[in-house]
Amino acid sequence: MKDEARKFLEKAARTLRAAESLLRERDYESAAGRCYYAMLHAAQALLRERDLRYRKHASVHAAYGEAFAKTGLLDPKYHRWLLDAFADRLRGDYDVDVSFDKESVTKRIDQAREFLDAAQRFFDVGAS
Repeated sequence: MKDEARKFLEKAARTLRAAESLLRERDYESAAGRCYYAMLHAAQALLRERDLRYRKHASVHAAYGEAFAKTGLLDPKYHRWLLDAFADRLRGDYDVDVSFDKESVTKRIDQAREFLDAAQRFFDVGAS
């Protein structure tokens, strides 16, 4: 695994732990945002392994979809979860009348964990 990809996976894991901590503190909006970033960093790790670099979130989303979801290298549900988590992050960051509940954020954390685990397994089997 390339060093840059490894660093993104480590960052994803730290960000997921932050989401879990924010959930315990009942800061659901912030926890939802951290879930998105955990998934984004996992997607970036996979893309960086292929020397693909993007600065815009939408570009990462599209490239991940093309390289991993559409090809079936990883379950397309992870791409959907990434996009849904992005929508949550935008709502949480920019809307003033938004609220997240514990159950929805717990589900998003579980999705982020599964996405990160799938990315790690992808590297572990050497499928890159």
